[in-house]
Amino acid sequence: MKRILSALIIALSCSFSLFAQQPEGTFFTSFDGTKIYYEVKGEGYPVILVHGFTGTSQGWKHGSLYPALLKAGYKVVILDQRGNGQSDKPHTDAGYNNDAEAKDVMGLATSLGLKKYAVVGYSRGSIITSRLVVLDKRVNKAVMGGMGADYTNPEWPRRIHAYKALMGDTTIHDVDDMMVWIRKNNFDNLALAYQQKHQPSTSKHELAKVKIPVLLIDGTEDTTNGDVSILQKMIPGSKMVSVPGNHNSAGNTIQFSSAILDFLK
Repeated sequence: MKRILSALIIALSCSFSLFAQQPEGTFFTSFDGTKIYYEVKGEGYPVILVHGFTGTSQGWKHGSLYPALLKAGYKVVILDQRGNGQSDKPHTDAGYNNDAEAKDVMGLATSLGLKKYAVVGYSRGSIITSRLVVLDKRVNKAVMGGMGADYTNPEWPRRIHAYKALMGDTTIHDVDDMMVWIRKNNFDNLALAYQQKHQPSTSKHELAKVKIPVLLIDGTEDTTNGDVSILQKMIPGSKMVSVPGNHNSAGNTIQFSSAILDFLK
């Protein structure tokens, strides 16, 4: 009897251990079969957060916005964009071109049954957010942080140089800081290269047609992705707020989350 009881206790302990190790989220299958990892918390109005280049869904948990949204009563959706984190990492052009990443977010919104939602992007996540504003009528408010007007140029030199550097070109040095960071981490560099190769741009003509409220957030020391005031002029009725910090720190500040909460109200 004691042996049976001991075996039962061990089995239960193993079960609880396995349960504790399970990720907080789950996966959905996107339009092309790519598995996308996501998490949902809260029961209120849905807000989807879109991370930046080399980031993951978990990065939002280290800043002030994620807990602030939950505390304010929103349903918060975070995901690992394809090529990042726990999501699949295609190594094909088709895996990233034709707005594949925006389609992932739209597909996730559909799978969750969202009729309307707000979206917040930071850095490269703002580039994807810009596509969502153009492509998905369910988006009723959008926030773009850490992104100026440069991405609207389909031949943006920084994007092209990042792609070439990730593919092994050692003659390009204006993205050295990015490459130092990438080499320090266990990223899928080929997936990152495809993300840069097929990173979408949103034209001035498309932005001129935007009718929903858009908030642009600029770090006071951020000079990474072009002039935010120029981008503001391209988007009718958009608002711009400056918060303390550079490109790496501005998105984690209390001022960043406060500006977004005020905007979403």
